Amino acid sequence: MPDSPNNVFESALENLDHAFEYADIHSEAVTRLKHPKLVIEVSIPIRLDSGDMKIFTGYRVRHDDTRGPGKGGIRYHPDVTLDEVKALAFWMTCKTAVMNLPYGGAKGGIIVNPKELSPLELERLSRGFIQRIADFIGPETDVPAPDVYTNAMIMGWMMDEYSKIKRQFTPAVITGKPIPIGGSEGRADATGRGAYYCLKQHEKQRGWKPENVTVAIQGFGNAGQAVARLLDADGYNIVAVSDSSGGIFRKEGFHVPSLIKVKNKQKELEAVYCNDGLCEKVEAKRISNEELLALDVDILIPAALEDVITEDNAGDVKAETLIEVANGPVTSAADAILRKNKVFVIPDILANAGGVTVSYFEWVQNKAGYYWTEKEVHDRLEERMSTEYWAVHELTEKHDIDMRTAAYAHALSRIGKALTAQGTKDYFHRKRAE
Repeated sequence: MPDSPNNVFESALENLDHAFEYADIHSEAVTRLKHPKLVIEVSIPIRLDSGDMKIFTGYRVRHDDTRGPGKGGIRYHPDVTLDEVKALAFWMTCKTAVMNLPYGGAKGGIIVNPKELSPLELERLSRGFIQRIADFIGPETDVPAPDVYTNAMIMGWMMDEYSKIKRQFTPAVITGKPIPIGGSEGRADATGRGAYYCLKQHEKQRGWKPENVTVAIQGFGNAGQAVARLLDADGYNIVAVSDSSGGIFRKEGFHVPSLIKVKNKQKELEAVYCNDGLCEKVEAKRISNEELLALDVDILIPAALEDVITEDNAGDVKAETLIEVANGPVTSAADAILRKNKVFVIPDILANAGGVTVSYFEWVQNKAGYYWTEKEVHDRLEERMSTEYWAVHELTEKHDIDMRTAAYAHALSRIGKALTAQGTKDYFHRKRAE
């Protein structure tokens, strides 16, 4: 089926139909999952520093809460659409089920370019959004978190605003907060670290020697940097990275700590090597994001936005393994091409679930008022990621299917049991007949 870029939600739902025959789920449950439970659109008037007023549009979608409160991030991006937020909420429903977390799925977004706002304007926008959706979120209802172009400080503002509205300190309403106000150790790099733990399990399958494995990472933000840092420390050869402005390639590989240092300081990607505070440029080739995706590497990591690998460029992917650190980076049409070309894809609802898993840990700590060490968080995350990786892989071997279909089947079986526990046609028809 060709890509349909204008309906990412419908495209995301195709995974339900692919996985249905391998999942322990009633058809009624699948039908329910095709319809979000709650969709909210709000207008947020903000007074700019200039004195002018500007109105921003925001969304919150709670896709499903059968297994627990909705859970999902809030993104700030000029291209946010309601259709995209619905798709992201659906993916969160599946992701929390894959990881066996007591959550459903939700997502939020505001149509804004945060780079065009001052810090004070950004705070007003963040607090204004919470004022609009406060009646629809809560520790037992819907728990937001950071996403694209939102961070711990923004989550702190949102938690504080909600607490003011409810007139009680409520840290469990938001996860991904600064540690001094209820955040969790290990949350900052959780998404990238979770992907790293998946790759370490895949390494066991492949029998790889890290020093012989090349890696390209599209998207060098928080998650991309985290997985790059961890793989580099293990000896993997990071030969290409990129951000929204383009990428750099170096056959010999990069000194990743230096790349991260300069990127975070200067807000731009530069090929450098730093030693004792002194940085010098190293020779590297400038490449586009499209060229990075087509590099002849062992591992390709899309860690930016959705729909970067489509039916138009999927055939150019040469990597043996593709691990989706971004949400939905591969379209359904592209996925079919990758399967045909025997590219091993570790899907987003498993690979990038480290973030929501540690968000769950944060929520648990907030509710208990007892906080864990960073090592405890890392150990719990590694155990959870490893367990679910092998559970999904077991389904691939049992049914001779790809990892994406297996991950959705794994999720659907858990969601299906929760939905059918409330009764289906089979139950009610039998009772009427009796």
